[in-house]
Amino acid sequence: MQKFLQDTSIGGNLQKIRKSRNLSQKDMVDQLQLLGRGMTRANYAHIEQGIRNIYISDLILFRKILNVSYDEFFEGIDPIHGD
Repeated sequence: MQKFLQDTSIGGNLQKIRKSRNLSQKDMVDQLQLLGRGMTRANYAHIEQGIRNIYISDLILFRKILNVSYDEFFEGIDPIHGD
C-alpha cells in the first residue's frame, strides 16, 4: 500500500467534514470495516490529528463514505513554496 505523506495535515478538514455529516469517529471506523478496511478508532483519530499518514486507499474510502470531492479534503491548504 502506498501512503499519502502529509506535509500539511488534512486531518482538520477530514474532521470538519465528518462532523458536518453527524458521524462519530466510531461511525467512520464502522463504515471502513463494512468496506473491508480494518482500522481502530485510535488510528483514525491519529489521522484527524495529523499524527498518522493516510494511505491513498483510505483517502478513497473516506471520499466514498463522506460523499465529497477530493478538493474538500484539501480546502484552505496552500502548497509549500521555495523547496
